[in-house]
Amino acid sequence: MPAPRGVWLLAGLFVTSGTLHFLAPRRFEAIVPRALPARRQLVYLSGAAELVCAAGLAHPRSRGVAGLASVALLAAVLPANMQMAVDICRHRSTPAKVAAVARLPLQLPLMRIGWRAWRSSRGWTCRCGESPQPRRARTKVSSATPWSVERSTVAASSTDTPGSAPSRSLSSAGS
Repeated sequence: MPAPRGVWLLAGLFVTSGTLHFLAPRRFEAIVPRALPARRQLVYLSGAAELVCAAGLAHPRSRGVAGLASVALLAAVLPANMQMAVDICRHRSTPAKVAAVARLPLQLPLMRIGWRAWRSSRGWTCRCGESPQPRRARTKVSSATPWSVERSTVAASSTDTPGSAPSRSLSSAGS
């Protein structure tokens, strides 16, 4: 089954960010909300979780669970991203403030990608504006009625002349 749209983007972002959590942990410690203890361990934990989610999204058999885990992870790190926006708005220039605040709503499309990965693994598809439908074989209800079948089996007789009403004979399919 092909990956839902955006899954590779989300996996790539997780690989990049997860790797940076280990290469530059101080940068991420600064955005952990002050009320939380063991900031360095939380940075490593979230970095490892991002790498695990990326690996899970890359494989079709684990994509669904990884998609749901990605949604949970993005929700869990939202307070850190909010803390970063607050800190930047207090101490930085206007362009940095705009970038920090604009980054917050970008979490939602990333969460949606994870949600779609989970839903597609369950056999559910959903396009914007439609109600979710299972991707199982659906019984197609024919719009043909006995009347439309009867009309389709009407044949013109060879004795019909132009301008006269054709004589009609019904085939056995309509009866």
